[in-house]
Amino acid sequence: MSQQSSEQNNSYDPMDEINIGMQGLAQKAKDPKKTIKKLMDYLSPHKTALITALFFAMFSTVFSVIGPRLLGRVTTALVDGMLAFWFGTGLLTNFPYMAKITGWLIALYIVSSICSAAQGIIMARLSVKVTYKLRTEISEKMHKLPINYYDTRSHGEILSRVTNDVDTMSQTLNQNLTQLVSSVTTLVGVLAMMIWISPLMTAVAVLVIPLSMLVMMAVLKRSYVYFSEQQKVLGELSGIVEETYSGRDIVCAYNGETDAEERFAKANKKLRSCAWKAQFMTSIVEPIFSFVGNLGYVIVCVLGGYLAVRRVITIGDVQAFIQYIQIFTQPLGELGATSNMMQSTIAAAERVFEFLEEEEEVKDTEKSMRKKQCKGRVSFQNVRFGYQPDKIILRDFSAEIAPGQTVAIVGPTGAGKTTVVKLLMRFYELNAGKILIDDIDATNFTRGDLRSIFGMVLQDTWLYNATIMENIRYGSPNATDEEVIAAAKTAHCHNFIRTLPGGYNMVLNEEATNISQGQKQLFTIARVVLKNPAILILDEATSSIDTRTEILIQKAMKNIMQGRTSFVIAHRLSTIRDADLILVMKDGNIMEQGNHQQLLEAQGFYADLYNSQFTEGVVTEELNS
Repeated sequence: MSQQSSEQNNSYDPMDEINIGMQGLAQKAKDPKKTIKKLMDYLSPHKTALITALFFAMFSTVFSVIGPRLLGRVTTALVDGMLAFWFGTGLLTNFPYMAKITGWLIALYIVSSICSAAQGIIMARLSVKVTYKLRTEISEKMHKLPINYYDTRSHGEILSRVTNDVDTMSQTLNQNLTQLVSSVTTLVGVLAMMIWISPLMTAVAVLVIPLSMLVMMAVLKRSYVYFSEQQKVLGELSGIVEETYSGRDIVCAYNGETDAEERFAKANKKLRSCAWKAQFMTSIVEPIFSFVGNLGYVIVCVLGGYLAVRRVITIGDVQAFIQYIQIFTQPLGELGATSNMMQSTIAAAERVFEFLEEEEEVKDTEKSMRKKQCKGRVSFQNVRFGYQPDKIILRDFSAEIAPGQTVAIVGPTGAGKTTVVKLLMRFYELNAGKILIDDIDATNFTRGDLRSIFGMVLQDTWLYNATIMENIRYGSPNATDEEVIAAAKTAHCHNFIRTLPGGYNMVLNEEATNISQGQKQLFTIARVVLKNPAILILDEATSSIDTRTEILIQKAMKNIMQGRTSFVIAHRLSTIRDADLILVMKDGNIMEQGNHQQLLEAQGFYADLYNSQFTEGVVTEELNS
């Protein structure tokens, strides 16, 4: 502990411990022993650096603890010299002795500062290395997890493990671990020094301290209830604000301003009540803690003065003892805060290790089956699949698609249309059956080789924080600027790109909110055009585009679909009349298949769907006219 640290100790604030304690109480690990063992495995390659840092922390604290004792000797020498001079029995001061002690004192503080700085540097480097390794492993793990892992968990939960939990571990390694050693060393060292000076005064001081800690913990326990309630109500209030302002147009349209104000006022009043109670409880901790501490401080001072007068101890020992009392309470609070932080850290580490131990998707085959020229023949053979084993979506699904065919998949919501193309891309593993590409089992391809055959345009677009040029080039990194522009022209987005600020060099923001939804869709279509895949997958690819642009896009897609196997998922049946094969799905099975005319003549489920949409379209057109 450096001299600077000692100065910080003198300004110790119990409120800091309350704030840290609130964090620790909110999170506890399920299996601490197992988590600590795994954490030690990550630290074992750096055990030399860790042990060195802990020794530096211990030496820094020991040297700092010795300081008040030496300073007390200087005080004693000064007082003895003044008394001797006053009574005419000696010199005013013993300068050589005082200079020697002062020199030792300065040396100790310098060594203490050097040790403190050394352990800080070592632990900073160690924590950065461990954090870097953890984040690297997490990043690699994210690409190995099956997609259903992300389907069953919120994005916020996953991001929290990558950011908050790893940061918590890093902070503990960098600060709290050495702080724990320093606090224990300080506590033991100061207690030893106090006993050395006066066992009687130590007994009085130690009896007072538990009383103050009990008072503080009692108040903390009560205040935690109010803090928890405060956070809960604050979340409710934030939700009301978000709902109200994100749906501002609807609120105004339905004259809901008064209701929104009343809901906000009710939650705000509740927040004011529990926040006041929480702040009141925490505000009385410091006065109570100070009062009990000062009470013991007064008792020790009176007792020390009495012992000094009786020549049992020296006046310098009294001064040193008073300094030690001031230091003694600080590591107690630190240990409480550190233990809470350790609990939170172990819980964070447990979440990180749980993520790293999640079951990965089935490993790729070691043999690459990359095809130089894919014909596009696709065969579904008795495919059975469910996102959960007990909830099967596709039951004995079979279909044969010839090279170059345009296959439309239609059916009501939940029939399994999108599931079919996700299985085709091997986003999920089959429960049973096979999918063949050019008569080769899809599992014999590596996922990278398999997915390089496909080009996909989904209803939900995905663009990232980069230029328009880079977004279109995504998936085709070696494409030239000229090829990107040609793809944009085919997708009918070249003209409006030129009108945007920066043109193809315009940077999209993180959510791509600086362009319209229709423009996003056009960019993803241009991306597929540029990739020039053997098999196309279009999942409502024109759902976000106006009617005029949709006609142009359909013409462009018709051109690029020529000679390629294409899977088209469509809800508007009028857009797939020209499909070579229409698969009509319901409840995970193919109910009917054939071309548009054949299915209409069959007067089955497809005919009912088509006629219902046609009737709705006519009625809508008449209403609009």
